[in-house]
Amino acid sequence: MATLTVGQLSEAELLKVINTELSKAQGSVDSFDVLVGSGDDCAVLTTSDGRYCVSTDVLVQGHHFRTSWSSAEQIGARAAAQNLADIAAMGARPSAVVVGLAMPTTTPLPWLEGFTRGLGLTCAQAGAQVVGGDLSGGQNICVSVCVHGDLGGRDPVLRTGAKPGDVLVHAGKLGHSAAGLELLQRCPDFGTVRQREDMERIFWRMDGHTRISQELLSSAFECLTAFRAPQCPLEYGPLLAQCGAHAMMDVSDSLLRDATRIAKASAVAIDIDDPLETDAFTGDVAALRPLAKFLGDFSLVRKWILSGGEDHGLLATLAAADQPKLKGHPQARPIGRILPADGLEAGTVLVAGQPTNLPLGWDHFGN
Repeated sequence: MATLTVGQLSEAELLKVINTELSKAQGSVDSFDVLVGSGDDCAVLTTSDGRYCVSTDVLVQGHHFRTSWSSAEQIGARAAAQNLADIAAMGARPSAVVVGLAMPTTTPLPWLEGFTRGLGLTCAQAGAQVVGGDLSGGQNICVSVCVHGDLGGRDPVLRTGAKPGDVLVHAGKLGHSAAGLELLQRCPDFGTVRQREDMERIFWRMDGHTRISQELLSSAFECLTAFRAPQCPLEYGPLLAQCGAHAMMDVSDSLLRDATRIAKASAVAIDIDDPLETDAFTGDVAALRPLAKFLGDFSLVRKWILSGGEDHGLLATLAAADQPKLKGHPQARPIGRILPADGLEAGTVLVAGQPTNLPLGWDHFGN
């Protein structure tokens, strides 16, 4: 029996499919910020103190994702995650999401179901409710997600507040998504992988002379998963705000590029510790080393951590006196320091006190 496509259903029937999947994925999620949800011309939201954060992102097939590399559920999860991270980076809690989706009429109906399920589950895990959106036909799949967040009575944490003497802190992973992308670029067959065991035969085809260790399989599968559906430590956004963060943003384009954005906005310089020489990066280095070794270039580890993007961890600065407040929260680790711009151009980012020639990372129009 042939698989149904979205072009064989009416818009009303497609919306019924979407709402059914959202209902299953979101379960009992009931945001107190949502007065009127999906079904009317607009959702109606409220906030505890009259302020809310709003952010939107666009994902375009062939530019941000490939259906041959990621499942529909992973693409939906990724679309949600990168928007939810923006809210967390302001120190807010995600509350409501609206989604615009354009797709060809030939798109299989199960793809739409999987996309909706992945997006709905990721939002539900963050305590956010999908409250509406829009559908359209198009030549390629294009996703636009807009997320709202509640500050909970706190001031937003902006990029402009970093102060000389602050500690640079990162919560989450670094370099994992970039390593997963490199694996797919070098061998697109990894796009067929759905579980770790699928990877061994592909590695053997790449190099049948190298012993395929469990360490390599774990490293590669973790990085592939991080690229397809990044996991942002959303709870650390409000936590860092409560601990006194002066500036914060999520790392979407790279540690170097996004640190530069904070430094420019705050008119300071930033010195990042060398990832290969600092205990704070030990977990990332250990996870990335087996894959870099297989690819024959250990320098990739440093490049992935500093220049790789789309892990969507949280980069923040806070006073050294406030750093002990992060004890017991191991994902938040000090990785550098804020310097005065005296003698340096505002926005300068150093690595271990020295300029770096590594690429800054992703630029939507420059790459």
